[in-house]
Amino acid sequence: MILFKNVHVLDVRAGRLLEDHQVLVDGDTIRELSDHPLAARSARVIDGGGRTLMPGLIDCHVHVTFSQTNLGLLAQTPQTTLALRALPILRGMLRRGFTTVRDAGGADWALKQAVEEGMDGTVIGPRLFVSGPALSPTGGHGDFRPRSDRLQPIGCGCQRLASTRVVDGVDAVRLAVRELLQMGADQIKIMSSGGVASPTDPVNAIGYSLEETRAIVDEAAARHTTVLAHAYTPEAIRRAVECGVRSIEHGNLIDAPTAALMAERGAYAVPTLITYEALARDGERLGLGAQSIAKIAQVREAGLRSLQILKDAGVKMAFGTDLLGASHALQSEEFLIRAQVQSNLEVLQSATLIGAELLNQSGALGEIAPGARADLLLVDGNPLQDLVCLTGQGERIPLIMQGGVLRANELRA
Repeated sequence: MILFKNVHVLDVRAGRLLEDHQVLVDGDTIRELSDHPLAARSARVIDGGGRTLMPGLIDCHVHVTFSQTNLGLLAQTPQTTLALRALPILRGMLRRGFTTVRDAGGADWALKQAVEEGMDGTVIGPRLFVSGPALSPTGGHGDFRPRSDRLQPIGCGCQRLASTRVVDGVDAVRLAVRELLQMGADQIKIMSSGGVASPTDPVNAIGYSLEETRAIVDEAAARHTTVLAHAYTPEAIRRAVECGVRSIEHGNLIDAPTAALMAERGAYAVPTLITYEALARDGERLGLGAQSIAKIAQVREAGLRSLQILKDAGVKMAFGTDLLGASHALQSEEFLIRAQVQSNLEVLQSATLIGAELLNQSGALGEIAPGARADLLLVDGNPLQDLVCLTGQGERIPLIMQGGVLRANELRA
């Protein structure tokens, strides 16, 4: 057992600090918290020195295997190489305080298992909720084949392009979802509109048809899981939500009526604004194609406006980043972008409580409460007052606990 004393516990539900508390961790679970001394004679005692003890962070849109900015270059990279390149990306995310992430395309069951079995330090990283390859229609956001008068067939080794799977038709998408779930996917990712990183699809293109989307959602629901949809425009978002998609990724071009529909249906939004800042600044230098560079401004300029529209409609927003290649280090800068529209508490809830809800992990992740998993951060500062303490590479987070295991501890004994 481990006993934290002399800490101010961040209650993300009530939006306040519980001053001078103690928290008792038993194995991988929080057993008790109190403003009185807790009886735990055999426990290891950690004096927090008056710091903030808060839940581990949750990023609901990452790509831990996307080690290059030009995703087309990943198509010919061996899976072993992608996995090895993911190791420092995973370690960096955990060191920034993200103890859980939802991978939105790329990471598979094997990498998830490697992290879960990494208690000996072999593979260290956030707890993974994996999607496997995202599903895309031909010519959609997951089809990285170049324009040509002879389209390269899917069956000749191009089925997994930049960690996506190109598949068309109701029967085919049903089979694809069943296969992904059999292979260990926690949720299904689909491409419901065009996007930035892919070369041949306009941002305002519509992805899967109503019939295909309904079939995908139906198959996921049969296994008691959910679908997330890459979508930018009102038309694409509305189609996905009406078909039962649980979360809309990005959503930069959303309008008020569509946001109202999301709120009515209980759909979540996962904005990822930091990635557009990174791509606008460094995308060309890091190898992003000319077609993609031309599309960045269209969605970047609408980013903050989409946050306000979603907030006004009462849509629950989870925290997401969607960073690629060398930009992964900017993950925590999303906090400061969000704070231009949301309150600090709303931003913190997006990366804790709402993220846990979206992952169907309410009560287990995203809060400090008896029975929850012991994912804890000790922070220099009060994030309710200033989110800067969560930015950078974890310099103001001297202690990180994940599932009861100390992953970082820079406190003096």
